[in-house]
Amino acid sequence: MSIRNLQPFFTPRSVAVIGASLRERAVGHVVLKNLVEGGFEGRVWPVNPKGGAMLGLPAFASVADLPAAPDLAVICTPAATVPDLVADLGARGTKAVVVISAGFGETGEEGRRLQSRMLEAARPHLLRIIGPNCVGVLAPGARLNASFAHRQPLAGDVAFVSQSGAVITTVLDWASARGIGFSHMVSTGGMADVDFGDLVDFLANDPGTASILLYVEQITHAAKFMSAARAAARVKPVIVIKPGRHEAAAKAAYSHTGALAGSDAAYDAAFRRAGMLRVMNLADLFDAMETLARPWRHRGDRLAILTNGGGVGVLAVDALLDEGGVLAELAPETIRALDAVLPETWSRANPVDIIGDAPGERYAAALKALDADPGVDAILAMNCPTAIADGVEAARAVLEARPQKPLLTCWLGEGAAAQARKLFEAAGAPTYETPGQAVRAFAVIAAHRRAQAMLLHAPPPSGLVTGAARAAAQALVAKAMAAGRDALTEAESKQLLEHYGVPAVPTRFAADADEAVRTAAELGFPAALKIVSPDVPHKSDAGGVALNLKDGAAVRAAAGTMLKAVAKAVPGARLEGFSVQRMAAMPGAHELIAGVADDVTFGPVVLFGQGGTAVEVIADKAVALPPLNRVLTDDLMRRTRVFRLLQGYRDRLRADLDAIAHVLMRLGEMAADIPELAELDINPLWASAGGVLALDARVRLAPPARRDRLAIRAYPHELETALSGAGGETWPVRPVKPEDAELLAAFIAGCAPEGIRMRFLGGLRARPASLAARLAQIDYRREMAFLAFEPGDGGALAAVARLAADPDNERAEFAILTRGGLEAGGLEAALMRLVMEYARKQGIGAVFGEVSDKDEGMIALCMKLGFARRPGPAAPGVTLVEAALG
Repeated sequence: MSIRNLQPFFTPRSVAVIGASLRERAVGHVVLKNLVEGGFEGRVWPVNPKGGAMLGLPAFASVADLPAAPDLAVICTPAATVPDLVADLGARGTKAVVVISAGFGETGEEGRRLQSRMLEAARPHLLRIIGPNCVGVLAPGARLNASFAHRQPLAGDVAFVSQSGAVITTVLDWASARGIGFSHMVSTGGMADVDFGDLVDFLANDPGTASILLYVEQITHAAKFMSAARAAARVKPVIVIKPGRHEAAAKAAYSHTGALAGSDAAYDAAFRRAGMLRVMNLADLFDAMETLARPWRHRGDRLAILTNGGGVGVLAVDALLDEGGVLAELAPETIRALDAVLPETWSRANPVDIIGDAPGERYAAALKALDADPGVDAILAMNCPTAIADGVEAARAVLEARPQKPLLTCWLGEGAAAQARKLFEAAGAPTYETPGQAVRAFAVIAAHRRAQAMLLHAPPPSGLVTGAARAAAQALVAKAMAAGRDALTEAESKQLLEHYGVPAVPTRFAADADEAVRTAAELGFPAALKIVSPDVPHKSDAGGVALNLKDGAAVRAAAGTMLKAVAKAVPGARLEGFSVQRMAAMPGAHELIAGVADDVTFGPVVLFGQGGTAVEVIADKAVALPPLNRVLTDDLMRRTRVFRLLQGYRDRLRADLDAIAHVLMRLGEMAADIPELAELDINPLWASAGGVLALDARVRLAPPARRDRLAIRAYPHELETALSGAGGETWPVRPVKPEDAELLAAFIAGCAPEGIRMRFLGGLRARPASLAARLAQIDYRREMAFLAFEPGDGGALAAVARLAADPDNERAEFAILTRGGLEAGGLEAALMRLVMEYARKQGIGAVFGEVSDKDEGMIALCMKLGFARRPGPAAPGVTLVEAALG
């Protein structure tokens, strides 16, 4: 389930409090009191076996005694009673239940059994559950406080969803003191049913929510969460805080990649990929809320700092640069304008230090000049208390100046500063107590803008692995799995890399010392010899590697020494033989690590960083969720320290970043294509100006824990096909790729204006690159776009067919745009059949579309294919058509 039946949680017409009580400190009493005192305008029904009256309301002895099915029920009774109560409520017709009671999955086996019974009771009725073990839900706009929070929230447009009830009440207390309001506050608790993915989906489509804040301890359904988060982050800021950053990685990790790609790194990669912003502590979350709760017109990352104290200005600059921000460079015209209104001793640079005796009019004049500078995107105004200037007067002057650009304020100290901050809060101006807080809040908004830009950035083309290479790789893995092995040999691991176009040192297997000598002679000296054992993943640590062996005698001697050393270091290890390779050379190469690990929550992740034998000590790494394109691989590399070295320095040339990116993209494809791939480790991966070379590789295999294991569905190459037209034409068809943005923009620009008007129900006034990028970068779990090309190699784009499903996969909207003159050739009909068949296979119940009344051809085609005209919210001149899919 997803957003189905979530609306009653937030806009109910009636609420039943089951377990309502007259005891003042009982949870049932507090929930009932909050509903009444919060001004809920619907009906409130206390339920208590004793009946009577509570807070002036008649109480009912049971669910059966209620006058009607409540839209929302809040259960505050012991855990053992909950499953039967849920069954009773479902039978009455209730669709939304908040279970505040504890004692479920968090308590052990008996609690898990109770939770299963609760869910089984809800399932036949499509009843949704928030909780158990939660504080409740609050929707201030609807005057709903169905919680045991300690105070009533203010109404606003910030939604806050938290797995921790303590964090919910803490944030509520902090926000109320600052006049910050909420559209929704949800304590998810144990998330037996409704989880983060469901709520983010709901809030993304809520017009009363401008931004979403999340306190996440655990994601339960990664694929659903990623789809919801990616959709939400495109339309509003989503900020997340997750504790547990220093949780130890699995100690039994097979490879360096597995040890480095810890759970928190995967969470960080997921948040980043979705376009969400992660903050690290509650203070940063509060600062972000302070900014998001105020009107904010973000223009860019360049900040101007206005202050009456040079020292705090420098502190603000340090904080800005620490956060990766940009200190605005003042234009010459701005300098001249400030010269005209400021004392001669002003700083003549950014930060703009207007001297400690600055009165309010000096602040106002400086603000006016900075506001007019085109190189300034936002302004931070600061004030330090002095005996010769009134800070409150300065605050009033800043507010009266009303700059057009985003304004943050920081009045330091207490006393008069506290009074000034109250003025800013009352006026809706973001205000902070320290320069660091103010700059971090600005950095959050700047990071959100960058995340949005990255979501809409179209990557350059990147060729996918061929079907033959993919099949060969899958056969290699299948053979090893059939033999009962849980790992590939080094030679097999390098074969796997080569199938995906990753250069690797030629490596061969030798069963004993004699064969190792012969193999080394065939490959050439000097040679490298490594032990082959499923029980020795880190060969160097066990004495299982010998390098620069000059001849056969050296190989034989090394083999004997190696067998003894490994047997001593790892008693009982199965020693299967040796891998033999010629010593490779790549002058000026950097040692990198690249690999794939399987995260317990998000599935496969791709890791990149500085490699070598000290890789875990150096711990210079970054992680990303596959599939990857060039934009994402560039971002992955930039997040490591070694990236700066790869740029070249002194006499060391710049490494081939294209070749490194190619390796990372191919690893992402491998993760998508080979479900048995549990871990893959290339360490070291040499990289120089001449390219890349994998020196060592290891692969661990395991039966896939789940069929669809990627958190983000990869490009569905299996959907590539061809369609036939009425005249025998054949059009190649494939799903859209992110790198198709430029192709789509050119296609739309070349379509007939009348076709655009009919398909887009009006003219497109502009065709920006961001629109084309959005059309090309889709979530294959919820959307599909098929591109049809003219017959022949390199044929031009002829048509685009799109399908977008709702979060519950119940209905999907279609749209088709063809280049002029192709409608009659049967391409539209073939695409419609393709779209309908695809929707049917995805389990979608119905396909619908809004068609211009002037588009008689499309309407006729829809009728022929079994569509029916439907009443609905279609605009004048538009026909709504829908087809049920059996």
